[in-house]
Amino acid sequence: QVQLVESGGGLVQPGGSLRLSCTASGSIWSITVMGWYRQAPGNQRELVAVITIGGRTVYEYSMKGRFTISRDTAKNMMYLEMNALKPEDTAVYYCNAEIIYTTGGKGRYWGQGTQVTVSS
Repeated sequence: QVQLVESGGGLVQPGGSLRLSCTASGSIWSITVMGWYRQAPGNQRELVAVITIGGRTVYEYSMKGRFTISRDTAKNMMYLEMNALKPEDTAVYYCNAEIIYTTGGKGRYWGQGTQVTVSS
């Protein structure tokens, strides 16, 4: 019914930058909140940042200032600009969205994840 697809991950050197994208498709009337989460091997999935339909943002403290979340509401897309990357940022990054369906009702969805590896 709804799909989230991430892209933009890859291998980058410490101090480098990457831009992740998330595209939502399907029976979408509105997306109230979109967010990025990440999960490193052996760790629990953790919040990176979220953005509301009104553009309000919340960041995990250690990522504020290095990462920037944004969205294009008309295109049902979300982005994560990551700068000054560190080896500890290595993880699978997941897109998450709270969807209101065109038929009514709502649901929360996850993408399949995109790998980000920070290494020299």
